Amino acid sequence: MKNELTFNSLRAYLESVLSCNSDQITITQISGGYSNLTFLVTTPKQKLILRRPPFGEKIAKAHDMGREFRILESLQKAGYSKSPKPIMFCEDESVFGAHFFLMEFVDGFILRNKTPEGTEFQPGDFNQLSKNALDCLIELHGLELQDSGLIHLGKPEGYAQRQVEGWAERYFKAKTHELAEMEMAASWLKSNLPITEAIAFIHNDFKYDNLVLDRSSKTEIKAVLDWEMATVGNPLMDLGTSLAYWAQAEDPQILKMFNLSHLPGNFSRQQVIDYYSGKTGLAMDNFTFYYVFGLFKVAVIAQQIFKRHSLGYANDPRFAALIHVVEAAGKMAQNAISTQKI
Repeated sequence: MKNELTFNSLRAYLESVLSCNSDQITITQISGGYSNLTFLVTTPKQKLILRRPPFGEKIAKAHDMGREFRILESLQKAGYSKSPKPIMFCEDESVFGAHFFLMEFVDGFILRNKTPEGTEFQPGDFNQLSKNALDCLIELHGLELQDSGLIHLGKPEGYAQRQVEGWAERYFKAKTHELAEMEMAASWLKSNLPITEAIAFIHNDFKYDNLVLDRSSKTEIKAVLDWEMATVGNPLMDLGTSLAYWAQAEDPQILKMFNLSHLPGNFSRQQVIDYYSGKTGLAMDNFTFYYVFGLFKVAVIAQQIFKRHSLGYANDPRFAALIHVVEAAGKMAQNAISTQKI
């Protein structure tokens, strides 16, 4: 791997932490890319997960390992049942080239854009998974904020406005094509901000491929992963982002690449809204705003990666197709504005 570091100093450091000899510690990278890097740390007695920033990246909020560790600590204090337990945080960059932390390893599987080999999902399984996923999100949004310390991990006042302005700014910085729907969506969002906002701890990237599922039941959620973008803010912004990824059967094919929510048995987007509203009591009168925001955000993320690819900074050939994700999400946003339907 480019910029790969040797694990020798890390193994030596972990000897005392894990109470075993360095030659008994195996370290394997299990994910990488633009997100934080994840490694499996194995000893004769246990498995743990190590998280650190991408190699060569400047430390931004999304790569702040100390913050992500504090999030996991606060979630434990708040009693959230689906967050991995944090073990320890290391600030000494000489050990592994950056700050990192250890957390518990949660055994299970992750449902990405195809079912794992040897695992079959029937419509009834997807129906139950829809409910279980939403119950996890609803539990998160109901957590106590003050005593747990979660309140200190974000600035809830004016959250929607800051998010809309921030993502619009990111879009125009990364813009490569003239896409009228995207510019209209940015303008519409700025003109239709919610007057009042609920406050909750939110994940900001809650979708099927960030859930660890039980191997036997297939639908029980054992853990929610990737907390780097979590904060205190408007819970409907969180739900709107989730629904932007929640493709349905009739949606453009390119938007179905994110997860399997388009297969039979899954809730429709309207069923998601109805279920969430029924469990939380939150009014959904202006939900078009939150859905359009989610689509705009997903489009901007794709646009940012596409621009990096077009400038030669990201060589994966699959990234060339991301401009079509931007186009499709922009058209979906425009359709939602025109029809006021999700």
